[in-house]
Amino acid sequence: MTDEPSPITVPHGIPALDAETEPPRLHPAQVLIITGMSGAGRSRAAAVLEDLDWYVVDNLPAQMLTHLVGMLTTGPHDTRAQRVAAVIDVRGRGFFRDLAQVLGGLREAGLEYAILFLDASDEVLVRRFEQVRRPHPLQGNGRILDGIAEERAVLSDIRERADTVIDTSDLNVHDLAREVRSAVAGDTEDVLRINVVSFGFKYGIPLDADHVVDMRFLANPYWITELRHLTGRDAPVRDYVLGLPGAVTFIERYVDALEPVLAGYLNEEKRYVTIAVGCTGGKHRSVAVSEAIAGRLRDAGHRVTVAARDLGKE
Repeated sequence: MTDEPSPITVPHGIPALDAETEPPRLHPAQVLIITGMSGAGRSRAAAVLEDLDWYVVDNLPAQMLTHLVGMLTTGPHDTRAQRVAAVIDVRGRGFFRDLAQVLGGLREAGLEYAILFLDASDEVLVRRFEQVRRPHPLQGNGRILDGIAEERAVLSDIRERADTVIDTSDLNVHDLAREVRSAVAGDTEDVLRINVVSFGFKYGIPLDADHVVDMRFLANPYWITELRHLTGRDAPVRDYVLGLPGAVTFIERYVDALEPVLAGYLNEEKRYVTIAVGCTGGKHRSVAVSEAIAGRLRDAGHRVTVAARDLGKE
C-alpha cells in the first residue's frame, strides 16, 4: 500500500478569498449619560430615548455604568444593546460623586460617550417641585431652594463637561422632546409609526384606534359563493373589492386627507398612530382596503405595519 496525498476537498483559491474578504462592519455603539437638575426633565428625556429604541436605565449608580457599557462589547452580538442611555443624578447620593472617576475610566478604556445635561432656572424648578408636592432630593430639613443650591454645586463639574446642555425653563414637554431628538438623533429619526389594522364591527372596534374607517359602504364579497371562503389577502377578493365603484377613489382621497393629520401628529410629538379599517366580519373588504391604504402610505415614505385582527374568527 503506497502513501497517497490526502484528496483536496476545498476548492482552490478559497483561503485567498477569505483573506481578501473584509469582516462585516458593525455600527459603533452609542453611550449617553443623562444628568442635570432635578425637575429639569430627565424622566421626559429618558422616555423620548426609549421611543427612539435606546436601552434606557434610570437612576443608575455611577459605579454600575462600567458594567452597563460592557453590554455593548460582550455576549452574542444579536443580544447586545447598541444604544444605551443611563440617567445618573443626585438621587444616587454618595454614588453620584464617583461619576467623574468612572467617566475617566471609560475614556482610558477607549470607550466614547456623550453627556446630555438638563437645566432650568431656580424659579422654574421651585414651581415644578411645588406643583408635584415632592421634596427636592437634597433638600433635607431646609427649603427647596437650599436643595437646588446644593445640587448646582454638586453638578458644576459635570455640567462643564457636558456635550449638550438643554435649558428647559421655557419648554413644554413637546418642545423638550424635540430638543432631545435633535440632540441625539437629528432629522433621521423624525418618523411616525403607523399601524393599519383590519377588524370586524361585529367583534368590536379596536380599543387603541386613532382613526376608524368603515368599509361597509362597499358590496360584501361574502355573498359571492366563489369568494366567500377566501380573504382580502387573496387576489380574487382584492381585485373584486378594489374594482367596486368608489373603492380606489376613497382610498386615494383618504390617504391624501391623512397627510396633514400625520404631519400634525409629528409636530405634537405623537409617534404612533393606529388606523382601524372595518367591515362586517373583518375578513374581506377591511383586509383588502387596509393593505391598499398601507401600500399608499408606504409609497409616501411612511413606516407602516399591517395587521388583520379578526381574520380567522369566522
